[in-house]
Amino acid sequence: MTALNITRQGWIAYAIAVATVALDQLTKLWILHGLNLEARGTVLLPGPVDLTMVWNRGMSFGLLSGHAEWGRWLLTGFSTVVVVGLTLWARKAVRPLMAVGLGLIIGGAIGNNLIDRVIYGAVADFIDVRDLYFPWIFNIADAAISVGVAFLLLDSFLTGEDKLAHPTE
Repeated sequence: MTALNITRQGWIAYAIAVATVALDQLTKLWILHGLNLEARGTVLLPGPVDLTMVWNRGMSFGLLSGHAEWGRWLLTGFSTVVVVGLTLWARKAVRPLMAVGLGLIIGGAIGNNLIDRVIYGAVADFIDVRDLYFPWIFNIADAAISVGVAFLLLDSFLTGEDKLAHPTE
């Protein structure tokens, strides 16, 4: 592959990251200030999805939630390192699935762990699908990270181990 192709794939990741951050933050602004979900608590919707406001001060599954202030900055610092590493990796992405996966993860990490924790001191979660037997409440950035990881796994299965080790061959 040429350098031009590699650059294009990296830009896919960056564009998806920007779109993910925008969608995540716009939905949170609407949830917090338009819908005022924090005061309302829960809004029941038709079907299996409801809107329930939860502030997550920890990380996945509530880890570090009892250590709010130092945990907040620890998670923010860790996320910054992860975002920088993934951004550098995205520059070298040579396949669309890899670029999409990296972009989703980068955007989700920026939305949740950088913007939310710096501005609010916690992550705003609101998508409630407990009727589908999924006990956690999450947001767009969480979903982006999960889907991004799935795309990276799919990319690795479709390309095989040798192509991951030597992507330009």
